[in-house]
Amino acid sequence: MAHRKAGGSAKNLRDSNPKYLGTKLYDGEKAKIGSVIIRQRGTRIVAGKNTGLGKDHTIFALKEGTVKFGTMRKTHFNGKTMLKKTVNIV
Repeated sequence: MAHRKAGGSAKNLRDSNPKYLGTKLYDGEKAKIGSVIIRQRGTRIVAGKNTGLGKDHTIFALKEGTVKFGTMRKTHFNGKTMLKKTVNIV
């Protein structure tokens, strides 16, 4: 006879922590040196003038100023020209 009730196993009780991705400073907002502008997975938005790119693709301010978003033409690896979003500090 069993000494305990059958417990079974639950397979989907684990959950990962939220990663808090997205835009932290929007167009026209003031940025201080080192402040995070965008947290992203991959380079969906490209770092422009006076901004740096972290190893997890976080874009941050290298100088103090105003955040400006725009677009730029970029040649893709297959030769196609595409428009990419950029962020600059003015």
